[in-house]
Amino acid sequence: MFKKFNEIKDLLEMRYGNNRDPWGLDPKRVISDLKALYPFYHYYFDVRLHGRELLQDKPYMVISNHTGQIPIDGLLICTAFATDIDRPIFLRPLVERFLNSLPFLGKWSNESGAVLGDRLNCLNLLKRGESVLVFPEGVKGIAKNSRDYYKLQRFTRGFLRMAIAADVEILPVAVVGAEEFFPYVIHLKKLATLLKIPAFPISMNLFPLPSPVDIYIGEPYKLPRELSADALDQELEPHLIELEKIIQELTDAGLARKRSILQRLKP
Repeated sequence: MFKKFNEIKDLLEMRYGNNRDPWGLDPKRVISDLKALYPFYHYYFDVRLHGRELLQDKPYMVISNHTGQIPIDGLLICTAFATDIDRPIFLRPLVERFLNSLPFLGKWSNESGAVLGDRLNCLNLLKRGESVLVFPEGVKGIAKNSRDYYKLQRFTRGFLRMAIAADVEILPVAVVGAEEFFPYVIHLKKLATLLKIPAFPISMNLFPLPSPVDIYIGEPYKLPRELSADALDQELEPHLIELEKIIQELTDAGLARKRSILQRLKP
């Protein structure tokens, strides 16, 4: 693993040098965070990445289902793309404004590579050759009660327009196993609204359980060249529906093979 961290370090230094990028990324912070997260990624959550052979050395807009009540899934996806493929892909996750506004977490997330998820930032990242990670369900994806686990919430369309404008492929990803971090949850939506926060979950456990996680990569999805970033919503709708279908199918296939906390599959 030491060799892989050096590869990531070389990649970051080649791309960013010793200076932070316009969004605040700090290469030293990235490597430090990866080293701290990797034991949880590899041993605690026993993450396995499927479909890495579909990846090429080019920028992608990576879209995924959002699971697990708190955005651990984003950390696991980013770690997988950095450490579990031959040539590391450093993803820039787009995050909610609420996270960016928090005094400590906002600064830490920016230094680690996260970027406020507005369209201008997304487009600028893609045009600079960066790969971005987007959760099209938004907060609705993780703000689900237990009975709705693994049910995709309706996607927003903004990511489609950005992919068209930047002329990049969309890479569908499904995460299976993260909903079991907090298996029994209810959401106090009215209280969340009153407090002006995205969600207010109540869970039986305060710390995520060691549920094994599988990350499935689907075939890259290329939008038609004749489609404009300013296309009408109804022109984008078939592609939105198709991508929702692809990720739901990846999720359902993963659920059929899902590993339990008590019995993890052997390699």
